[in-house]
Amino acid sequence: MVIAFITEHKDHRVADGLRWGVEPLCAVLSEHGVTVSASTYYEWVRKAPTRRQLRDQELTELIVAERAGSRLVAALGSRKMWLHLRRAGHEVARCTVERLYRVNGWEGARYGKRPRTTIPDQDAARPRDRVERDFAPVAPNRLWVADFTYVPTWTGMVYVAFVVDAFARRVIGWRAATSMKTALVLDALEQAIFTRANEGVTDLSGLVSHSDAGSQYVSIAFTQRLLDAGIDPSVGSVGDAYDNALAESTIGSFKTEQINRNGPWRDINAVEVAAFEWVDFFNTIRPHEYLQDLTPLEAEKLHYDHVTALPEAG
Repeated sequence: MVIAFITEHKDHRVADGLRWGVEPLCAVLSEHGVTVSASTYYEWVRKAPTRRQLRDQELTELIVAERAGSRLVAALGSRKMWLHLRRAGHEVARCTVERLYRVNGWEGARYGKRPRTTIPDQDAARPRDRVERDFAPVAPNRLWVADFTYVPTWTGMVYVAFVVDAFARRVIGWRAATSMKTALVLDALEQAIFTRANEGVTDLSGLVSHSDAGSQYVSIAFTQRLLDAGIDPSVGSVGDAYDNALAESTIGSFKTEQINRNGPWRDINAVEVAAFEWVDFFNTIRPHEYLQDLTPLEAEKLHYDHVTALPEAG
């Protein structure tokens, strides 16, 4: 192509350090039957996309495909999308992703305050607060936190309970039900115990399970199940969300990234599928700033790999 030939040779140095330049090249080419003027060349250059424009187009198409492929990935903000792309093997600068988000009007899920769902039983005996807002255990299965939320559906309210291992913020138990009775939180606890047993962890002594002062969590049935499993119960003060901030934060992510963006929801079956999809996304795909941008599963694996390596090194 003539334009490409001129672009390639216009800065070529000749005798006395002079360069060809656009006008001389156009004159030489015209003398040899290839008629092209300097103004025509500059017009073509202005129309041709730059390297940056081509890269932007490539990255925009990539981000569009990622967002279209998963409703949950579409909820990622620019920073988490940048980490998601890098984890997938795409070398891209964070500032570039931020700029493309602004240009295309994309934004991640916006967080807001959620209403409380648990109702404290003022007359029930409550375990003491063994956590005191310290949600940074040094290993898995030292601290679990629990809470539940509500999801409006066409057939009525659905409640979803979660159990989170505080070490890597991993959701290890969850359940959905059409009533917020003790059975809901018990089922989530049973799944958490099963999850760890399935991974070879059967001794839960020394583990603390922390929740708010909702009647479901201070019930005799829930407390007894904890004790039977060797787990120490812990309950925060009444009416203070900060005493169970980690569970509140996890539920906030679930509501913001999945429920509020992708409803309305038909019934409990639809909510169960949505919860399963989000838990898998949260544990295996979504980067967490607290975990140095690892996923919960990656953080747990890194911990166990390190623990295993210490005796081998010794």
